[in-house]
Amino acid sequence: MDRIKEKLNSLRAEADAALERAEAAEAKNKHLEQENLQKDQEITSLQHKLNVMEADLEKVEAQVKDHKASKLSEDDSKSNADILQRKLSMLEEELETTEKNLRETTEKLRQVDVKAEHFEKQVHRVESERDQWERKFEEAQEKYYASKKELDEVVQQMESL
Repeated sequence: MDRIKEKLNSLRAEADAALERAEAAEAKNKHLEQENLQKDQEITSLQHKLNVMEADLEKVEAQVKDHKASKLSEDDSKSNADILQRKLSMLEEELETTEKNLRETTEKLRQVDVKAEHFEKQVHRVESERDQWERKFEEAQEKYYASKKELDEVVQQMESL
């Protein structure tokens, strides 16, 4: 009888532990999904910034063409072309930096997706484990009640003797 009680207590403790692990995994999964959403927003922001910079680059290139076409004075053309060339170089550097950030963010997002998938699998496994323990607990409880009933019947039979 004591063994059964100990076994039931052990099963309950294991079921509680499994439930706590499942809840922790769900919390971690939610956290990873939130991080994933933030990374998506960051990617969108960087893509918008990239589009803006590309538009700026096109404007600057158009200005360079306009300045080359308009033959103002030789000194004035050279200084304007130098300024525009520096702006163009700066924009190209910013574009490269933005593209690098976009690649890094995309890689991080992929890693977060992989981790989230891994944790989802763990949650499913823990939930399955928990369900198995619950079934075992119910079976043990049924056996306990059946044994108790048998014991009560034996006691009644012995008392009637």
